[in-house]
Amino acid sequence: MDKKEVKERIEKLKEKIRELNYSYFILNKSEVSEAVRDSLKNELKQLEERYPEFITADSPTQRVGAPLSGKFEKIAHITPKKSLADCFSFEEIVNWEEKIKKLIPTSQVIHYLCELKIDGLNITLHYEEGVFKRAITRGDGIMGEDVTHTVRTIESIPLKLTETINLEVSGEVFINKENFLRINEEQTAKGEETFENPRNLAAGTIRQLDPQIALNRKLSAFFYSIGETDMEAKPRRQQNVLERLMDLGLPVEGHFTFCENINDVHKFLDKAEELREKLPFEIDGAVIKVNEKSQQNLIGFTAKTPKFSVAYKFPAEQSTTKVLDIHVQVGRTGALTPVAVLSPVRVAGSTISRATLHNKDELMRKDVRIGDTVIIQKAGDVIPEIVGVLRDLRTGKEKIFNFPKNCPVCNSIVIQKDEEAVIRCSNPDCFAQDRERFIHYATVMNIDGLGEKVIDVLLENQLIDEIPDLYYLTINDLLQLPLFKERKSDKLIKAIEKSKNIDLERFLFALGIRHIGEETATYLAQYFRDEWNEMNFDQNEHQNIENINDLLIIVQELNKDKLLEIEGFGEKVSEEILEWFKLERNIELLKKLRDVGISFKGNGAPLSLKLKGQTFVLTGTLKNLSRDQAKERIRQNGGKVVNSVSSKTSFVIIGQSDKSSTKEKDAKKLNIPLIDEEAFLKMIEV
Repeated sequence: MDKKEVKERIEKLKEKIRELNYSYFILNKSEVSEAVRDSLKNELKQLEERYPEFITADSPTQRVGAPLSGKFEKIAHITPKKSLADCFSFEEIVNWEEKIKKLIPTSQVIHYLCELKIDGLNITLHYEEGVFKRAITRGDGIMGEDVTHTVRTIESIPLKLTETINLEVSGEVFINKENFLRINEEQTAKGEETFENPRNLAAGTIRQLDPQIALNRKLSAFFYSIGETDMEAKPRRQQNVLERLMDLGLPVEGHFTFCENINDVHKFLDKAEELREKLPFEIDGAVIKVNEKSQQNLIGFTAKTPKFSVAYKFPAEQSTTKVLDIHVQVGRTGALTPVAVLSPVRVAGSTISRATLHNKDELMRKDVRIGDTVIIQKAGDVIPEIVGVLRDLRTGKEKIFNFPKNCPVCNSIVIQKDEEAVIRCSNPDCFAQDRERFIHYATVMNIDGLGEKVIDVLLENQLIDEIPDLYYLTINDLLQLPLFKERKSDKLIKAIEKSKNIDLERFLFALGIRHIGEETATYLAQYFRDEWNEMNFDQNEHQNIENINDLLIIVQELNKDKLLEIEGFGEKVSEEILEWFKLERNIELLKKLRDVGISFKGNGAPLSLKLKGQTFVLTGTLKNLSRDQAKERIRQNGGKVVNSVSSKTSFVIIGQSDKSSTKEKDAKKLNIPLIDEEAFLKMIEV
């Protein structure tokens, strides 16, 4: 970008951040996630650092805290509030340590105190002579709003301290996960809009004019900082601060940890990520503080932040970046998927340079253009996707992408069924589809050494045309290929041979049936086993599905109504399975795989037949077993698990958190017995 474009980009970023801040802090609404706002602020900060001549006093990077709403009386903070600098990787924390080490004598060792970063609303309390007097929001860091009337309803905040002192104390107000779910259920029951996340709900609750609303919503609070006070012996360490607060009767989050060095800090961050889902409240990272107050004083502050403390933010599941180009990929089912080529950006701990746009309709609905600034998202191992476009940042140079009318690989006409959003290549023998089917099969069947490059070489040399051809490959075939030596060839042939005996669920997944993923393949395999048992003439024995011949017998009797009973199976999935097993080319494929010797492992056999002929539905959270463990116990004892309650259901097992679920109501209507975990375990005990 030239300087004119940089200035325009900075102005657009500032305008967008102000708009998002107003929505987030004043209206308590989140148009985007906090990670997206962080990403935009980070881009603005980097541009201003490179071009300081464009920094203005009204830039979001030059101000601490959020604007006031104007609803309540404004009160000046005794101690001005600072914002913590954010770190998004451990490397940044190491860099921070290197900087602060230069500010204290070399003879001194730095110890740290790490605390969980509560995702709530910052609040400051004033106590006079040990009695609670007022509560103030952070506001702009200098002035806050008087919200004493709502904070006073928080049961965990003492109205009188254990000592008669004057005290200014800061912390975080939040709503725990259980109350958040309860409140949203109440909103739904009243036909009213639900709240987006606990942080927004807490912020909105604090600013309610009616304290009764705050009382009913059950806010919580933790405290971590002492400001002005007349206590005789002020804490010398941050750890002492937290201990002192607890002594005074103020709630403190209990996972704070003393760290001897930066390696201990790293361990704490790993622990915090493990704790994240288990905690009853939301956290979005951790706070690392130099423990010794004397060292904090030496290290000091910038105009906006304390230099002796930083906030570590968990890897963002969302961020912003620019679309450099849009390509179309052809998958194993012929689906044409538009993929955005992105300016590389880190999301959820990994660098992302491509993101799926799913299909043509999604591309048009989101109006993604080449050159756009977009929000991307990645949760866990899910493929990154574009969530939305920040249209306010468009310059007019963005290009609309025209979806191809022909397959980009084989040039065949593309087709779209009326009921589908997906556009597909019309050629079932399209090279791209064949290639993707081989890659998928090799991956799912765990054929070590059969990667994309090897598959490409085999296809190019016409050694394979369809999946069964893999099992006819010989060492001599492979030795003719570049880079294939005897040892590598022998290893691959043995891996292919090993794949002949496989779990039924993995085989079904490997077939590449549309809509059948790893989880649904497991449910389909269990359905086939149940059907095979019902066909078995000897009612006192369990016969496992041993080979494809057995499977071919079962698929002749496929029934849509029965498929719909399988957990997670709807109309589309059931119809796709029926259609796949009706096509002659697919039956021929199965027969060819049968002829090469594919067989199934016997892990489907139950340990007992105590639950034979009985069908179970699970709902809620069990105390001792996970949902998957409960399903496995049912199957191990010859029973069957389905997703929905029907007249054929034998029992509904109800967990602790689901005493009034839809499944329970359905069971009562149909007079289906309801049992708890304890009763279920008694049914299968030896």
